[in-house]
Amino acid sequence: MSDPIDRSGLSPRFWEHKPLRKMTAPEWEALCDGCGKCCLNKLEDEDTGEVELTRVACRLLDDTTCRCAQYEIRHQFVPECIVLRPENIDEHAYWMPQTCAYRLLWEGKPLFDWHPLISGTAESVHSAGVSVRNRTVPEFEIPEEDWDDYIIEEPT
Repeated sequence: MSDPIDRSGLSPRFWEHKPLRKMTAPEWEALCDGCGKCCLNKLEDEDTGEVELTRVACRLLDDTTCRCAQYEIRHQFVPECIVLRPENIDEHAYWMPQTCAYRLLWEGKPLFDWHPLISGTAESVHSAGVSVRNRTVPEFEIPEEDWDDYIIEEPT
């Protein structure tokens, strides 16, 4: 049995009628589907701006849960980790995974049926094959100059 999503304090389907910039902190956090793709190291082509995912994960990503092992204090370990917020989404949405709720809503698109807010279970993202569960390699094992050998298609 999968963990049910805690929706206490959240309006039903709030993401359909509330702009990203007006969301409360709990609503904003609830949008994360737990896929782990935002914690994959990415390569950006300087000429085209195209962003590619690699299987090389941040040192703090738990490959089994697809969550940050030190979320609340992650900047102590990974100072360059970007904190996505309503006020900076315009600047950072382009590098978010294509299935990411933040990016989808920013682009005016609906959430997928497997999103935990819709399915009611955190396991749905993994069952749908969208997460990076058990698909990553830790960044400390792969030299940065070899990351292009680990480019992957985004699980969608």
